[in-house]
Amino acid sequence: MSMGSFNSQNHQMPTAEINMTPLVDVMLVLLIIFIITAPLMTHSVKVDLPRAASTPTPEKPMTLQVSITADDAVFVGTEAVDRNILETRFRDAVAKDANVEMHLKADRNTRYEAVAETMSAARRAGLSKIGFVTQPGETTQ
Repeated sequence: MSMGSFNSQNHQMPTAEINMTPLVDVMLVLLIIFIITAPLMTHSVKVDLPRAASTPTPEKPMTLQVSITADDAVFVGTEAVDRNILETRFRDAVAKDANVEMHLKADRNTRYEAVAETMSAARRAGLSKIGFVTQPGETTQ
């Protein structure tokens, strides 16, 4: 706020200061609102639920363990499978269980092309859940 006299020869510029009082008032009102409403957020309705004895039926989807060695040999489980009939094997698995999951293990030195061909064969057969299996490495910090 600028204070001055009636003397016209003395022209001082008004000072630009932020008035902190309204900001503090708003902050205190918000603090009070949060203090009042915080306990209401944790309030829950007490309900006495009935008791029933039953066992849940855990349905685990079928998993295909597919391994690719460094020399591009493909194994489904422990059985070696030719690449030409790989898609047929995947189709048979999808026919047995529509939620089948494929766990793909590939050797570190496997060509990317072999992994991509295996994944595309699985996708054409209808497998939508494909996971890569790796070994945990050492964490660097």
